[in-house]
Amino acid sequence: MTTHSMLPLDDGAIHVCQDGPRDAPALLLVHGSAASTRSWDQLVPLLAASHHVIRLDLLGAGRSAKPDDGDYEIPAQGRRAGVVLDRLGVERATVVGHSSGGMVATALAEQRPERVAALALVNTGPSMAAFIAPSEPGAGPERWPPTDEQIRFLASTGFSRPGYQVPQELVDDLRAMTRHSFAATMRAAVGYLRQRTLPERLTAVGKPLRVIFGEDDRRWRSSSAADYRAVPGAEVEWLPGLGHSPILEDPPRTAAPLLAFTAAHAAR
Repeated sequence: MTTHSMLPLDDGAIHVCQDGPRDAPALLLVHGSAASTRSWDQLVPLLAASHHVIRLDLLGAGRSAKPDDGDYEIPAQGRRAGVVLDRLGVERATVVGHSSGGMVATALAEQRPERVAALALVNTGPSMAAFIAPSEPGAGPERWPPTDEQIRFLASTGFSRPGYQVPQELVDDLRAMTRHSFAATMRAAVGYLRQRTLPERLTAVGKPLRVIFGEDDRRWRSSSAADYRAVPGAEVEWLPGLGHSPILEDPPRTAAPLLAFTAAHAAR
């Protein structure tokens, strides 16, 4: 059964979910931009039998605080993830990030390497050179609040098939954001990649790395996942027929490589 808690931090309360045995290896799941802990809902049951699964809503998302003066930069989000692990008494965790959540996972490993046993990135673009610009503008801060149609258009590229029925919870998650938290979160991811590519950052971090990429990603060139092979020992796997959100499109196929990786690098 999922337990929910609100952890008060110095710049706003963070919503945290926990599943699985508390004495099992810890697994921290970090969602992408304009998403929430709910983006992992279908994957968690496949992981929680053997792991203490921890999810958090990043500041500005889900049920967490959304202050207009909040720091939504990636390093600040990584710092909060480290504080969450501290508050929960988790000494080491394997950290899994989806999309820009992989950037937050990387920032956490940069700042708190003693807390991170290994990293797994799911469809996280390695650099801005890999970004696929949308053909038409979707929901944006200038159109706030967006309509459901605008949100579904924005979210549609997160899946491999045009016309895919975007889950209602994703629509609700984006609508729950404020104009400021949405805009600042999107800018933060771009800024972090422009400062330094993820392969460069992860080489310096020196943690075991598994990269999983839906081969039909419509937001990041899937071939760019090969850039992570510059990280010594990195394992890269493509999932044919899946897009930017394999955690939603095919949870079992996403869970299999994650479980194999965590079994080899268990955080106890």
